[in-house]
Amino acid sequence: MARETDVQFDLGTGPQGRDFKEPYDFGLGTMGVDWEERINFPRMRAERTAKAQRALAATDVDAIFCYRLENVRYLTSLRTHNWPMMFWGLASTILPQGQEPIMYTMDVEHSRLRMPWIRERAFEHPGGGLESVMGARNWAQDAKRRLEEAGIRKPAKIGVDSWCPSLYEVLPEVFPGTKFVDGQRIMLEARKTKTVDEVKCLKAAYAMTVAGFGAALECLERPGRKECEVLAEAFRAMYSYGSEWTQCSNIVCSGGYLAPYRRFTSDRIIEYGDMVVIDIGAQYNGYYGDFTRTVLCGKGARATKEQVKIHMQAYNAMRAAERTIRPGASSYDVSAAAGEWILGGLLGHGLGLGACEPPYLGTPDLVPKEEAYKLEPGMVFSVEPYAGIKNVGGVRIEDNILCTDTGFEIISKFPFEERLME
Repeated sequence: MARETDVQFDLGTGPQGRDFKEPYDFGLGTMGVDWEERINFPRMRAERTAKAQRALAATDVDAIFCYRLENVRYLTSLRTHNWPMMFWGLASTILPQGQEPIMYTMDVEHSRLRMPWIRERAFEHPGGGLESVMGARNWAQDAKRRLEEAGIRKPAKIGVDSWCPSLYEVLPEVFPGTKFVDGQRIMLEARKTKTVDEVKCLKAAYAMTVAGFGAALECLERPGRKECEVLAEAFRAMYSYGSEWTQCSNIVCSGGYLAPYRRFTSDRIIEYGDMVVIDIGAQYNGYYGDFTRTVLCGKGARATKEQVKIHMQAYNAMRAAERTIRPGASSYDVSAAAGEWILGGLLGHGLGLGACEPPYLGTPDLVPKEEAYKLEPGMVFSVEPYAGIKNVGGVRIEDNILCTDTGFEIISKFPFEERLME
């Protein structure tokens, strides 16, 4: 299996006009230190904005309106209250063509004090909430004024990264004659490959996730723990390392709930010899970790032949898929290599400020080759096959992969359950 440990590749010209060519594989701490360069956050902010500006410049769109928090953070580095669902009006951003982003936030005084890179372009989010017509109109009228100040008086096209019904009604009224297009596509084009510092953030998020995974395994050494207790231990460890949030509500699933697979955690008591899927992810500076292993409950438990068989089906599918990863290959190639061991039509997904973002790895019949993603250096994504037999159990495993200049690097080096390996 390929494992790149010292590969370097050109991520483009940075804000000072120099090329950033750095090794990706660092086992870095998360503190700021004076004796080595770790994550260069000012550089990361500048490069992210530059990538979004280039993606916008490649279109005829005059500006993008961003309401999704991952896009707001990508453009501004705003960290705010992270709801587990879409909160319309918490924060938003405008990216005008050829200019710096404009940020709206409910916490404008905090942002102006602590975010000097955007202080002059930070504004209070107009009141009313965007899900009301009044709130949407307040925001749109203020946005129109900001665009006029930026020299865009009659925008021909505006990209929007997401809609709620009130925005869908109000924006065409406030911007008559303007065509509204898919702004999320432009943002995803910018976000699909990661810079050196973004990869370092993703590796830090993975390290925090491993801490949670280790705590969960200790909890599973003896039977009688509930699934929710195991997940609580993982959460405790991840948050103690500074995790901002988690990749989702996260999954600890066991026993008969593994086939067919149930994607959430319950109060089920885990029994001796049960297979247990642990699918978790911490969040570091907005970037999500997300990896999965299937393990056995009980320190002295032994796996059955059937349990080993389905684990190896998933494991071999993962390794076959990973061997196809290289620049120029397509997501179709990766999915086809995994064969039938794909759950719900999705073999994997990108990782970044979105917990699930491009490139998506879908089943070959659902995503034909001509519509697949072309893999590029700097893409980071998961590969997560599934195999299961009713009344025996199910196996979900997941690796995090970095596409490099010459192949791939496996970020998630956590071992697999030895008792389930041939």
